Amino acid sequence: MLSSTSVRSYLHLHFLVMIWGFTAIVGLMVTISPVALVLYRTLFAAIGLGIVILSFKKSFAAASRDVVKMLAVGFVLSAHWMLFFASARVSTASVCLAGMATTSLWTSLLEPLVNKRKISPLEVGLGILAFAGLYVVFRFEFDHALGLVLALASAMLAATFTVANSRLVQRIDAWVITFYEMVGATLFSLLFLTISENKNWNGGAPFVPATGDWIWILFLAFVCTVYASTMATQLMKQFSAYLINLTINLEPVYGIALAFFIFGEKERMTQGFYMGTVLILLAVLLYPLLTSTILRKRNRKIIEAGK
Repeated sequence: MLSSTSVRSYLHLHFLVMIWGFTAIVGLMVTISPVALVLYRTLFAAIGLGIVILSFKKSFAAASRDVVKMLAVGFVLSAHWMLFFASARVSTASVCLAGMATTSLWTSLLEPLVNKRKISPLEVGLGILAFAGLYVVFRFEFDHALGLVLALASAMLAATFTVANSRLVQRIDAWVITFYEMVGATLFSLLFLTISENKNWNGGAPFVPATGDWIWILFLAFVCTVYASTMATQLMKQFSAYLINLTINLEPVYGIALAFFIFGEKERMTQGFYMGTVLILLAVLLYPLLTSTILRKRNRKIIEAGK
């Protein structure tokens, strides 16, 4: 039985995922390139986090090795967001979000390697179920193959930085972690933007935001990043990286509903797409049910063995 605190934390996690479900939609609302969007997002987020840390009189101090690790995770995070927004641009917000559902599969493979524990057959099995949902989506939405491939790469990077953060948060304040990661993401975005401008990889998209873009850039920076990302990192003290990413599989469910509400027929997909989404949702719902059942059986055996 979950405690009331755990239930509140779990509901809070779902609220954060719902916020993230809106990010692909925001990526379609702005006119600048995905790389420039990530640069502005991370730059303002770093500034906002710095102000918060100073206001609460927290310390920026961290071991040199940890600072390097956090900056490196920021590089990964930046690349993840670039691929994420690029996926939405070349396909649809719904396809992008569906591809992100494979994050749990990548996590089920990466987390045991990093934390040096055995790979859980249950986690891999549910990850494969989520991946099967993606396959159904891919089969019926083949016209959006490039968008799905970009989303898959983005999901793998998302799993990487989530597993990394689950270790960092055990000894470093979540606000400080997110601050250094935003600094690293800003530096990587600036570097990549310089390269993309020289190579003309941005498809001619402007660097300077239009007037109407600023509200969405600030929304991404302060609501989706300063608030949501920091709170999600904080919740890693209570939940495993796998459970965090499995819950994030609901991002396409929330995002698809929001996208259809905002964009209407443009986001209407085939029946197969929604069948695949149902499989993804099933994987999310089965995890807490099966793990609690396994835990009860294990505790019962321990009690019976002690009699």
